[in-house]
Amino acid sequence: MVAFAFIPLILAGVYPLPSWAAPLAGLTTTASVQGIPVFPPVNLGLPNLCALPIISEICARVLALSDQVTTPLGVAQGTSDGTGANRFAVRYASAERWAASTVATKWALPNGSTNASALPLACPQPEVDPSTYTEDCLSMILYVPTTLNANSGVPTLVWIHGGSFISGSATGPGLDGSKLAIATNSIVAVMQYRLGALGFMAPNGATNLAVQDAINAMKFLEKVVPSFGGSASKITLAGQSSGAGLIRALLATPSASSLFQSAILQSDPIDYGFLNASTQTLLQSSFNQLIGCTASDMSCQKALSVDDIINAQVTLGDNAPNIDPSTGSAEPIRPVRDGSLITTPLDLTASPFPSVTKPILLSNVKNEAGPTIYGMFTESIGSSLFAPVCDASLGTDRTAVVLNSSFYNLTGVSDIRVPLEELGTDYVWRCPTWSLARSWVGHGGKAFVGVYVTGATYPANSDIPFCTEAGSVCHQDDIEIVFGTVPSPSAAQAALTKEMQARYKAFLTTGSPNAAGFSVWTEATTSGVNAHQLGGTPSPSGQVPVGACEPSFWGAAVDYDYQVYGI
Repeated sequence: MVAFAFIPLILAGVYPLPSWAAPLAGLTTTASVQGIPVFPPVNLGLPNLCALPIISEICARVLALSDQVTTPLGVAQGTSDGTGANRFAVRYASAERWAASTVATKWALPNGSTNASALPLACPQPEVDPSTYTEDCLSMILYVPTTLNANSGVPTLVWIHGGSFISGSATGPGLDGSKLAIATNSIVAVMQYRLGALGFMAPNGATNLAVQDAINAMKFLEKVVPSFGGSASKITLAGQSSGAGLIRALLATPSASSLFQSAILQSDPIDYGFLNASTQTLLQSSFNQLIGCTASDMSCQKALSVDDIINAQVTLGDNAPNIDPSTGSAEPIRPVRDGSLITTPLDLTASPFPSVTKPILLSNVKNEAGPTIYGMFTESIGSSLFAPVCDASLGTDRTAVVLNSSFYNLTGVSDIRVPLEELGTDYVWRCPTWSLARSWVGHGGKAFVGVYVTGATYPANSDIPFCTEAGSVCHQDDIEIVFGTVPSPSAAQAALTKEMQARYKAFLTTGSPNAAGFSVWTEATTSGVNAHQLGGTPSPSGQVPVGACEPSFWGAAVDYDYQVYGI
């Protein structure tokens, strides 16, 4: 029995495989990581040795705790913070400036690091310290429960961060996926993608480089997740704000369809739609002028500093509404319906709307427009300004319909920021989300719709008094609830985190968010989206009121932006 005492140390990589055992595993050599001998299949790939009944239990127990995993691309080095999940940072793809990315062919730590605990640098973006970003930024972080083994076959949740396509990273506040991975018994992969001009404004006219980055992230995961105990066929995309918008772009990309089984879209500003090709051409022409490089002058493009590119990007964003009003000012740089990668607008203008099969989960927060309205107007506003403010966003015709409706009543309202916030939430986020849900289920898919009435103030909202008030749930306030990273959760926040993680676990596995011990979440239909209330005191129906998001108002009597501009 003394010999078997060394087996845990062999499997953990402390000792090399002894010569007498090599034939059992079909191996004749040992590998090493940073000079430490490692038995090559340290990732649970010990089918012959571990098949022996006398040590199979030891194999499962020891390998589950390993932070070194052998993948088809090489040995993955990870770290553990003692939470019950190991963290693996990795470069999933690489790309030359303004060229399509290519999937990594070997496992490598981000940014050339030799320290497995190092986190990836962000992609270049404005208004942050340049030392925190790099163009070599196509990286992700995998959070893997230590309980998994080679035969687990668990799902993978791929999180795509928000930031209006110009900011954010895999290391943003609240995005530690350890607790979410443990609670959902899944692998959580938090990825990043090229932002702004570097991801969407290639001078040669190539479009949607960032969308292709996300596709390559999924291709990379297909190759490696089985080594960590995941199933290559059980990938679900999840994201918030522009991250959800990027997922919508992937849902509109036929060539990406086989790479994921379902999608979760949190707070997607669907009102904006995708850019059309003609608008992209106008923006591209303006950008090329700003950087002073022609489409074919590669030496000029390569000579640009990152600062030059970001400064041109900021100028382009500021000027975009004047170049083409369909860009808007919130996300002027965004995915393009180019007809080759993204082939459908996937909205009410789609003719025809494509046949779909994937289940999707669509959610909003109660006060999506809170940061916009209360960040822009820091003092109370009288009712006389409601029409002018609406007109600035909606134009005269749409404003007239809104003012003549019963949905945004100004009677007795002393501060019109209240109805303005409600209007903004409906206009940009909630109602176009519900319109998508109706179209989705009408063409073959399943959709579940929800609204958060409990949240946790996200750091970006902490300076906005409205967003810190009891009862407010502003844009981004759902992120830490889902990830279970609320710093000091209240009882209500902890309960909602437990519920959402249970529902996400069910959705990843079955395509439905219904989980034992929680109320029934009814599927959306073409006539009623059945928006489930998330948090708060349950309503008798368990659903939030339809309000202005009925089919006859938004998207019909009042057009969304994508309808107005034909994009």
